[in-house]
Amino acid sequence: MIMIIMGLASLFIVHVIGQNSLPFDHQKLSTDGYYHDQMQNMQALKHTLLTRRQLATPSSSSSPAPAPQAMHRPPGSRPRVFQVISYGADPTGKLDSTEALLEAIADAFNGPSEGFLMKGIANLGGAYINLQGGNYRISKPLRLPAAGVGNLMISGGTLTASDDFPADGYLIDLSASSSSSSSYNYEYITFKDLMLDCNYRGGGISVINSLRTSIDNCYISHFNTEGILVQDGHETYIRNSFLGQHITAGGDPGERNFSGTAINLMGNDNAVTDVVIFSAAIGVMISGQANTLSGVHCYNKATGFGGTGIYLKLPSLTQTRIVNCYLDYSGIVAEDPVQLTISSSFFLGDAYILLKSVKGLAKGITIVDNMFSGSNKGIEIVQLDQSKGIFKQIDQVVVNRNNVNGMNLKATAAKGSVQGNGTSWTIDFSPVLLFPNLIDHVQYSLSSSGSVFPSHALRNVSENRVVVESDVAVPASVFVTVDQAS
Repeated sequence: MIMIIMGLASLFIVHVIGQNSLPFDHQKLSTDGYYHDQMQNMQALKHTLLTRRQLATPSSSSSPAPAPQAMHRPPGSRPRVFQVISYGADPTGKLDSTEALLEAIADAFNGPSEGFLMKGIANLGGAYINLQGGNYRISKPLRLPAAGVGNLMISGGTLTASDDFPADGYLIDLSASSSSSSSYNYEYITFKDLMLDCNYRGGGISVINSLRTSIDNCYISHFNTEGILVQDGHETYIRNSFLGQHITAGGDPGERNFSGTAINLMGNDNAVTDVVIFSAAIGVMISGQANTLSGVHCYNKATGFGGTGIYLKLPSLTQTRIVNCYLDYSGIVAEDPVQLTISSSFFLGDAYILLKSVKGLAKGITIVDNMFSGSNKGIEIVQLDQSKGIFKQIDQVVVNRNNVNGMNLKATAAKGSVQGNGTSWTIDFSPVLLFPNLIDHVQYSLSSSGSVFPSHALRNVSENRVVVESDVAVPASVFVTVDQAS
């Protein structure tokens, strides 16, 4: 009660002083001494109130403070973020951190699990191995202790191979050192926000027989084998990443000597999205089915120096979609392609598409709506390599609606016209049509301005030359459409 009354009194005093005082700016300028006295009086009043409050409140020493209660956590509720520095990893990269990192990985692997993902894959609940923004030198690959786990992430730092790192190893090796009851080694493992420096001692990331692996926002350099290897398994998603054997931005004087493969997909149902490959002999090698590439920029090694942007090495079973990509002086090679789509992509610097015959098979190919830009050297936008035999089985091949600047257009459909006065009209489509000596379908019309109504017919389509003849000589225009697609 006393405290309430004193508080009201103090408010009353302050309010009265405030009403009878001059405006603040005027006080400060003309009555500095009076203002200073007021402040001293208010501080004294505050001190009195605090003293009385202390007298009215029992001392804290008169009753012992309650003992802190121990926090009881249910079993398995310990933190699942594993800070690698606390395991002894050196974030400066001066000391070898291999064993410390492996210990952190082992603890995450052996942590509590919550049910299963795929049968035989224990759910680690989102365990997170945090590299804490450090640069860690390692002398052997980082591997999980055994197969059969999922829902784990490694993120947030740099790994650098030591000078004695195995030349055939990978900095992160997602292969199984022991078998599990699952048909896959791992599921839903994420590698994010990582920089991997292979130090020309092997590769970056190896994903073997795993399911739903995510590689996101990674920078992988100085590999001499593969930046990323995906073998067997399903659905490895590589996105928003940068890969290069040498750190360059194009026009490198050593480009002729670039080697290695940035991404090697030896499995099915994978996707590479929004990825830049800036140096390697081969940008993306694909030997698995049903893979998708979108937003991939390859300027890894110019075709003129022996490089390939995207190599499709799965004869007779390609099943690959390449959409909205940028082939920068580096083209695409496809062996015996079956079910291949290349669309809405940009080919710069005389980059082209090469269809390579192995057993002479080309089926279900769609190459449409792309842009090609070259240097007026007569390079064809789509070419055939028939050194091992001609294409004998050609079906549903559509190369059309591509726009060209400084290169030679090739297509499977073409239109032409010719005018003349006589009995025969010939249009040569061989400079445009992709496959030699192959015209499956012809449509033509003959328009004559003469007084005679001639009989006319299609007479020949060999060597991709269309010949139309009439029974009498007339002045006429002949319009022809041809197609190789069927």
